[in-house]
Amino acid sequence: MSGGQKQRIAIARAIIKSPAILLLDEATSALDSESEMVVQEALDNASVGQTTIVIAHRLSTIRDADVICVVHDGRIVESGSHEELMESLDGQYASLVRLQQMDNKDSDVNNNISVRVQGGQLSVLSKDLKYNPKLSTESGSNLLTNTSVGPNLPASVPKSKQPPLPSFKRLMAMNRPEWKHALCGCLSAALYGAIQPISAYVSGSMVSHYSFAYMGGYLTKRIREQMLSKILTFEVNWFDEEENSTGAICSRLAKEANLVRSLVGERVSLLVQTISAVAIACTIGLVIAWRLAVVMIAVQPVVVVCFYTQRILLKSMLKKSIKAQEESSKLAAEAVSNIRTITAFSSQERILKLLKTVQEGPRRESVRQSWLAGSVLATSRSLVTCTTVLNFWYGGRLIADGKIVAKAFFEIFTVFVSTGRVIADAGTMTTDLAKGSDAVGSVFAVLDRSTAIDPENPNGYVPDKIKGQIRFHNVDFAYPTRPNVVIFKDLSFEIDQGKSTAIVGPSGSGKSTIIGLIERFYDPLKGSVIIDGRDLKSYHLRSLRQHIALVSQEPALFAGTIRENIMYGGASENIEESEIIEAAKAANAHEFITSLSNGYETNCGDRGAQLSGGQKQRIAIARAVLKNPSVLLLDEATSALDSQSERVVQEALERVMVGRTSVVIAHRLSTIQNCHVIAVLDKGKLVECGNHSSLLAKGPTGAYFSFVSLQSNLG
Repeated sequence: MSGGQKQRIAIARAIIKSPAILLLDEATSALDSESEMVVQEALDNASVGQTTIVIAHRLSTIRDADVICVVHDGRIVESGSHEELMESLDGQYASLVRLQQMDNKDSDVNNNISVRVQGGQLSVLSKDLKYNPKLSTESGSNLLTNTSVGPNLPASVPKSKQPPLPSFKRLMAMNRPEWKHALCGCLSAALYGAIQPISAYVSGSMVSHYSFAYMGGYLTKRIREQMLSKILTFEVNWFDEEENSTGAICSRLAKEANLVRSLVGERVSLLVQTISAVAIACTIGLVIAWRLAVVMIAVQPVVVVCFYTQRILLKSMLKKSIKAQEESSKLAAEAVSNIRTITAFSSQERILKLLKTVQEGPRRESVRQSWLAGSVLATSRSLVTCTTVLNFWYGGRLIADGKIVAKAFFEIFTVFVSTGRVIADAGTMTTDLAKGSDAVGSVFAVLDRSTAIDPENPNGYVPDKIKGQIRFHNVDFAYPTRPNVVIFKDLSFEIDQGKSTAIVGPSGSGKSTIIGLIERFYDPLKGSVIIDGRDLKSYHLRSLRQHIALVSQEPALFAGTIRENIMYGGASENIEESEIIEAAKAANAHEFITSLSNGYETNCGDRGAQLSGGQKQRIAIARAVLKNPSVLLLDEATSALDSQSERVVQEALERVMVGRTSVVIAHRLSTIQNCHVIAVLDKGKLVECGNHSSLLAKGPTGAYFSFVSLQSNLG
């Protein structure tokens, strides 16, 4: 779904709750002007008579507020209605409004917080304005009492407490009533621990296990490397399929490689041990006392079946138990990962009821399995006991008749009992063999798959440099996962080399799809995308992408330092520090990076979780600037920035775009009005094309004129 579509669904979820307190955090930032106008009217109606907290960039969201409070570093520097604040020509709010009007923007007092306090009064707070000590804070402080978050915290705020040190002694004290069981358990564990090293030393299995483990370890490493290397060559559409989601691929790399390793390593070792054990046991038995050996060999299948049944039953019970708990585990994981949403909607009781419901099935399954386990285990134990009785009875008869001695009986009895366990162990691997076979098939399915869009086509044209002349010729396109939804039908237009082309239109009109086709994330169903006179399909794709840089609406950062994330844009790993700094300065990122405690060595966290949206976006822009591309693709590149940062970054981008082919997707007029060409899309069709002035000259009947008029009304 597009960003605007996701945003509107979230807004609908909040409105249907009819809350007493309505929290709106940039609720219309991802919407186009027309959608924003409709949604803003709905939000205004929903907030009547309610306490409302709004974080917004756009002036249209806050101008009708009852009270607007301007804050800086936790201090209120201005407060009043829009009209009252505009009377102070030197005020911070008036300055910001003039800045927005000068840029002809529709939005954004950055990070504004609107609060309906009492009697339906609405106040808006802005973080990024410079503090003016001459401004009065008296009225604002009357509105928000005891909410200061500045450097002087009130004495009532508790200091964070260090968690207590873990105490194993305290934990054991809680188990004191079961001290008898603990004593028996310790004695049993000590005896079992003594048996294991002695058995391993005598059998010499440690050497064989090491050898197979060595083989398996390298096999796992080799499979994972080859699978990941192959997966990285697949087309984007392969990742759009549900069975190839991020979680499924990670699980495949982790689990299937281990299953293949166990198939080649542990299972081969166990199979060889079983064959050896059976052959030697039968030989020893027949040599020492062939009469007793024949009887014990005859009943041996019963022993093997019993042990096998026990092991299979226990493994099956464990598997079913885990499967039965999957639904509740999934629900718990989703609840934890979405704790902010659950807390905001007060849905804790609903989640607990759902958890109780999904656990009812596992509880009944556990009871059923308990009865089954008791019956099967009792039967198998009884049969093992009966075979033991038979062996002792017949062995006793042979001893009484003087045909064997007691020593021979006990030797043969011990040999065959231990051998039965080994055979049962080998028998339990049949299920693992099936799993291993499936894993092998899945691994080779990935390794043998041919990608539909090969980035390393040996016959592809390798450009040393590209001019950036791009042409869409009679393009039909629908996403492979949604073949019935046609995005483009016979689309044709040109993007001139060395010039900036803006693409505007409502959400879902196909703007971001243009970017995907230029990057060749997808191929058109019909027609062609042509760069510098060559069909995009004729290029060596990886070499072509070296000359293209992309800054997306949702910036993707890796779990590493800021320096490492910027360096991803470099053509090689030999990048000078000065180049990184210049790229960061061009993206208006250097100042905030150096203000961090670790500077460029600051860890971004998983998916950039340690940074704000605007900071992540500026790092992504710096990464694109460092690449020095011939074609620059900007998909809402400044959507997450405040007004002041956006203006600086936009100036930097305009400098970077000089002499380059640039494709700009944006909603804000300030981002696109200076582009050489503006293309207006609607429902996948090109309805208008020209520069800002020529499109406005078409008057009220023009689509772009309506777009600008909406922005002017909202601004």
